[in-house]
Amino acid sequence: MSNPRIAFIGAGNMAASLIGGLRAQGMDGQLISASDPGAEQRAKIASDHGITVFANNGDAVKGADVVVLAVKPQAMKTVCLALAPELQGNQMIVSIAAGITCASLQTWLSTPNAPTRPIVRCMPNTPALLRQGVSGLFANAQVNTAQRQQAEQLLSAVGVALWLEEEHLIDAVTAVSGSGPAYFFLLIEAMTAAGEKLGLPAATAAQLTLQTALGAARMAVASDVDAAELRRRVTSPAGTTEAAIKSFQAGGFEALVEQALNAAAHRSAELAEQLGQ
Repeated sequence: MSNPRIAFIGAGNMAASLIGGLRAQGMDGQLISASDPGAEQRAKIASDHGITVFANNGDAVKGADVVVLAVKPQAMKTVCLALAPELQGNQMIVSIAAGITCASLQTWLSTPNAPTRPIVRCMPNTPALLRQGVSGLFANAQVNTAQRQQAEQLLSAVGVALWLEEEHLIDAVTAVSGSGPAYFFLLIEAMTAAGEKLGLPAATAAQLTLQTALGAARMAVASDVDAAELRRRVTSPAGTTEAAIKSFQAGGFEALVEQALNAAAHRSAELAEQLGQ
């Protein structure tokens, strides 16, 4: 990264993951600060990553080029209203809180001296904790090219970062990848339970399912063809896989997945409206 100073407001799991990713990429710990109300959490993140920590948010953002808002969505308005007078006009705001729009952040962070601020809204997911995440990013008009690069490098420290041209698409990202890990966990649960009912020991059913999920994901990522083609290649006519696939489809599998993602996207939009008030 081009050596910006980064301040994290909130030092929970996602902030710790981002900080860990930046440090693993070689970023100097002296360029990173974080604030958190919990003394124990401050001590842990300072010890784990060699950064400066503060109890006061205003102290953390002094001299920072990038301010990462990593607090719970329900607390964001209160945090932003208190933080706004402490910010400098050229500091880029990066929010990783679900359901908080750029417009809401702009309203809460606006001051007479800085009526508008450069804001990047992100939707990461929990595999970021293992630096295997994927994030959707949207930048408002005040974000310049250098700041876009800084935001992308920040989120790339924990996985893949993908830019969106329209903010409303954050709801779709939430439905697909933000909530997505839980869908796969549900399938893993169901396959493990079914394996047990077929007579496998619980530990064996779990290991078979987990390793199959991991192997399939790695094949899909590494392949030069799409998932549909990979499925066709392992589905022999009149074979065991075809029997299972036909059963899935007879139960409306594709339509159910679409319905589920639509429900998640709709709820994401609802939360943005509620939390932005």
